[in-house]
Amino acid sequence: MSAEGSLQATEKSRDETAELEQLRIVFDRARDAMIVFNGDLRVTDVNQAACRLFECAKEELLSLHVRDFLEMMSSEALERYDYSLTSGDHFYFEGPLYLPNGSIKYIEFQSEKHDGENAILMTTFRDITKTKNLENERFISQEMFQDIFNQAIDGILIFDKKGRIIDANPSLCRRIGYTKNELLVQTLSELVLPIYHYKIERLWHALKRNGKSQGELPIQTRQGEEVYFDFTTTAHINSDYYMSIMRDVTEKRDMEQELAKSEKKFREIFESAVDAIIIWNEDWTVVDANPSSSRTFELPLHQLIGSNLEEFLDLSQPKTKEITNRFYDFNAIREELPFYMPNGEKKDLEFTAKQGIIKGHNLTIFRNISERKKMEQELRESEQKFRTIFNGSVDGVLLWNENLKIIDANSVLCDFVELTKEEVCSLNVRNLLDEGNKKILDVHLSFLKEYREHEGELTYTMKSGRKRTIEYSTKKDIIPGVYMTMLRDVTEKKEMEEQIRKSDTLQVVGQLAAGIAHEIRNPMTALKGFIQLLQNSIDHEEKDDFSLYFDVITSELQRIENIITDFLVLAKPQAIKHEQKDIIQIVQETMDLLTAQATLVNVQFHTEFEPLLPLLYCEPNQLKQVFINIMKNALEVMPIGGTLTVSVHAKDEKFIVVSIKDEGEGMPEERIKRLGEPFYTTKEKGTGLGLMVSYKIIEEHGGYIDVHSEIGLGTTFSIILPINPSEENKKE
Repeated sequence: MSAEGSLQATEKSRDETAELEQLRIVFDRARDAMIVFNGDLRVTDVNQAACRLFECAKEELLSLHVRDFLEMMSSEALERYDYSLTSGDHFYFEGPLYLPNGSIKYIEFQSEKHDGENAILMTTFRDITKTKNLENERFISQEMFQDIFNQAIDGILIFDKKGRIIDANPSLCRRIGYTKNELLVQTLSELVLPIYHYKIERLWHALKRNGKSQGELPIQTRQGEEVYFDFTTTAHINSDYYMSIMRDVTEKRDMEQELAKSEKKFREIFESAVDAIIIWNEDWTVVDANPSSSRTFELPLHQLIGSNLEEFLDLSQPKTKEITNRFYDFNAIREELPFYMPNGEKKDLEFTAKQGIIKGHNLTIFRNISERKKMEQELRESEQKFRTIFNGSVDGVLLWNENLKIIDANSVLCDFVELTKEEVCSLNVRNLLDEGNKKILDVHLSFLKEYREHEGELTYTMKSGRKRTIEYSTKKDIIPGVYMTMLRDVTEKKEMEEQIRKSDTLQVVGQLAAGIAHEIRNPMTALKGFIQLLQNSIDHEEKDDFSLYFDVITSELQRIENIITDFLVLAKPQAIKHEQKDIIQIVQETMDLLTAQATLVNVQFHTEFEPLLPLLYCEPNQLKQVFINIMKNALEVMPIGGTLTVSVHAKDEKFIVVSIKDEGEGMPEERIKRLGEPFYTTKEKGTGLGLMVSYKIIEEHGGYIDVHSEIGLGTTFSIILPINPSEENKKE
């Protein structure tokens, strides 16, 4: 070869080497994973992207066969690839890639055969995991929006820039009486009466200026009714569309108008009242007063408003302090005191005061009784005056003499004892009381003899059998030789105090439940996390060996989670899922769970199920918990056996009643009243929380539990549930 030929060969070799180096750089820096296989389908070269994709070193990849990569994909990819090797040169696959370390990635896989002297198989793996995740997130977002759109209680309206309606949710369609298809051919302006079109113009102006708008919009329903909506509109939710969330405020608006009328009437009465009326705050400062107050307190109205009521009183007097204390103790009072005017005049004023009656302020009505006080001594024995007070009293009044003979009684007292006035006046005080209260009368008489007045409380059984709690007070010698007893029915007050006590106890239990549940859930979260990590760290073959243990652990952890969730019923309402369910199926499943326990104590179930009952809107697991609690209690009160009768029937076409009747010893009325209270139980190791949770679950379903029991005959628990609860109870 000549020197010139040798030089050309050298330059050609140098160019080929440079080209190969450039190709190597491109190969290594390519963003997609690239793997080259030889004729035996074994890896001969990989780039850096392949190492990142498969999360392993280059040396590990160089030891693999093409089938090792295919096994990381689906079986479909393996079958199709075997076919492509014999039938074609090109192959494409898109799907998941399961890495040996447990990671899952989504890839586009392509391979191409190159036949020739050095047959190779060139493959490319493109990581599309992020793209797939974005697609999934977008799909979930669309699904969530559609679900909110369809299930929302408020109306939702979507329209374009020309006001043409694009979509409307079912809630809005129902409220204005149009179907969705009927709305889609209308514009927003067509739904509003022409006199309110200026509101539409304001809406568009606000949308163009701020991109959002709020206000009130009157809509005309298909039936011609005018309905008012509070709306919030946002711009460009999707392309050039707008979305309005519309809340029906028609009823609220009507109530506000009625309230305005009531306030106007109150102001008219307030201004024209003959008696002085003063509204004052906690500092005793006058915040409002009527014209009569100006005359009563001898001050111009503008000076009286802003003055302090304490300026008109002698606070050093014991009676003034005693009346003030009683006012704050009972929130209301009716009394009389001397008031000292700025001009030095003293006036005796009778007043009725009520605390917190108007926006946290106090209300007092004053009447000048100075003249009456001067004449009081002369008029005290006047029958007319006494009879007015006697018959007009809101309390029961009884007059009797030293021989306990009843002289007179007002109508309120006659109503208490369920007797006519003639019947009452034919008795003496001792005959009016039952045997248990006669001892109280003896004590009462001894106090009157020593102190001339006495008060107390007793339980009175009326002719109808009803028991009422009565507060009484007696003054001796209001007229020489005459006693006057005032009686007031405080039954409802006592019951309210008992309800408050129960509520306070329940609140403490709820806080305790929330705290305990929180403390349990913290380690629960760690346990669940480490179990998952342990599962992922075990080889595929060993995972099969331990799968049973993992399933049991996971199941038991979930069971604890469910118990905690049920426990939280004590603390606050839970976000539970209600659904339409067959109540008979729920009851039957509960009995199936307790069959073994019933057999052990020789108890047989007897069922009475009404056929063709409607489905019940409920949370089945919570109802099952209630039935289990009550049935287990029933089994425990029949240790020597018997029959547990379970019946399900409809009531008034609005309710379903589930009755559970045992044949135990029964319980007295006092115990029935306390059922459902926190920590009240008759069991040696009981907590009282089971029935309390049951009562709360039924209450949250819009129902209630009625208990009937007879000593020696057993107890019946009746769970009354509404078939179609109100929309408020359906919220989740």
